[in-house]
Amino acid sequence: MKPISRFAPSPTGYLHLGHAYAARIAYETAREKGGTFLLRHEDIDTSRVRPEFFAAIEEDLKWLGLNWDGEPLIQSTRIAAYEEVLEKLKSMGLLYPCFCTRKEIQATINSISNAPQDGAEQTYPKTCHRMSQKKVDQKIRNGESHSWRFDSEKAAEIHGPLTFNDLERGETGIDISINGDVVLARKDVGIAYHLAVVVDDEFQDVTHVTRGEDLFFATHVQRQLQEILGYREPIYRHHELINDEDGNRLAKRHDSLAIKTLRERGFSPAEVLDMI
Repeated sequence: MKPISRFAPSPTGYLHLGHAYAARIAYETAREKGGTFLLRHEDIDTSRVRPEFFAAIEEDLKWLGLNWDGEPLIQSTRIAAYEEVLEKLKSMGLLYPCFCTRKEIQATINSISNAPQDGAEQTYPKTCHRMSQKKVDQKIRNGESHSWRFDSEKAAEIHGPLTFNDLERGETGIDISINGDVVLARKDVGIAYHLAVVVDDEFQDVTHVTRGEDLFFATHVQRQLQEILGYREPIYRHHELINDEDGNRLAKRHDSLAIKTLRERGFSPAEVLDMI
C-alpha cells in the first residue's frame, strides 16, 4: 500500500521554518514510496483565520518545491460531516454537555490540588459529568451556553486496551488520564480540533500522520475516537520541533524566520531547506 500523508497548517499566520520542516517530512514520507501528499487547511477556528494566509501557505509550499496532490481540503467546508459524527457520539452516550467557563474550571482545579494559577493545562475535573440529568435538561431548556465533552472513561470501557505505533517512540499504550474529557464541540468555535482531524484523516484515507512531538499526547484521545468510530489506525511519526536560538519552539510571531521573509531576503529554496 502506497502511503498517503498530509500537511495540515492553520491559516492564522505565515509559515516559518518549523512548518517547512513538518511539511518536508510529510512530503518525503509520501514521495519516497510513490505515495500521495495532501494539503489541508485547518481553518475551523475562524476567530484567528485570515483569508490572505491560505494563499500565502500555498505560495510558500510551491516555492519550496513541496507540491501537493489534488485540491487542498478546507475544513470549514466540512462542518456537516463533523456534526454528523458528533451526533453519532451523542447517540452512543459518549458526550456530555459542559457549562463551565475556563475560569470556573481553573478555580475548581486549584481548590482540589492547590495548583498555582499559572495557566498550565490540566485535565477537566468532570464537574458537569456529575451533574444530574434534571439539572442538565433545565440548563439546556434555559438556553445556557455549553460545549460537548468526550467521556473518555466510558469510551475506554467500550474499546478496551489500545495502542498506537509511533515511528519515533515505538508502540505506545493509550492513557486516558493524559487528556481527560476533552471538548469536541466548543461554545466559541464550534467543532474542536480533535474531532475534525480524526474525521478528516479517515475521509482522506491518510495512512501516515507526521507532525510535531508537541502533538504526541493528543494522539491518545484521537486513537480513542478512531477506535470508537471504526476508523483505520494510521502510522504516526511525532518528529522533533524546530527551535529558535534560545531553544524556544518557533511560533508564527517569529517573523524573521517566516518563509516569506527569508524568500524576500534573497534566500533560495535549497538554502531554506538546508536550514532545517
